[in-house]
Amino acid sequence: MTFRDWLVGTVVSTTMQTPTAKSIVLDVPGWKGSAAGQHVDVRLTAEDGYQAVRAYSLASTGPGDRVELAVDLIEDGEVSPYLVGELREGDQLEFRGPLGRWFVWKPGDTQPVQLVAGGSGVVPLLAMARAHAASGSEAKFRLLYSVRTPAEVFYADELASLAGPNFEVTFVYTRQTPPGWPHPAGRVSREILGSATIPAAENPAVFVCGPTGFVESVADWLVELGHNALAVKTERFGGN
Repeated sequence: MTFRDWLVGTVVSTTMQTPTAKSIVLDVPGWKGSAAGQHVDVRLTAEDGYQAVRAYSLASTGPGDRVELAVDLIEDGEVSPYLVGELREGDQLEFRGPLGRWFVWKPGDTQPVQLVAGGSGVVPLLAMARAHAASGSEAKFRLLYSVRTPAEVFYADELASLAGPNFEVTFVYTRQTPPGWPHPAGRVSREILGSATIPAAENPAVFVCGPTGFVESVADWLVELGHNALAVKTERFGGN
């Protein structure tokens, strides 16, 4: 069995992460585990034989036969409306992977790590944070997480529990802030990146994931701030 083979997973639990996003845990016989940051292709087949395939990042990491995805609803999408609105415990799902060897963090890496997420782009970065915590790594980790409102934060409780001396989370709310928040709502800017991320002088590995426009702007600004373009790894997504 290879990563090119289609596997069948059985849903063991689902959790609404936000009003429009669901995390899905599957039991997958034959799954060999994944590295933090990898993704899978999910395939749905209609009764008439039509198939739709979409890529989703893995929130899970490491060995074992459990797979965890987190999917945000795209109203006019072909796959996400089913996964978020209809998929239930006991249902089965076809997918293949793990895919991607470049956008990954490995516990043996010791350099500082800056994560930058836009919306559901936090999912593979959460996998990295989980791997970082599980390994006991003392590498400095920071996450800058841009999200529209507090209600739309994925894995909010877990991110809070992971925060500590070696993992710092900074939120940027683009539409609505929590009560008493010290900054007005607004988008991530070059200035925010300059003040709320690990400086280029510390030579961090940088992982950026989110919508295409967000990722391209952030990557450009980071290079302008002195980061090595080769150290800024990006993943972007569109409609699903």
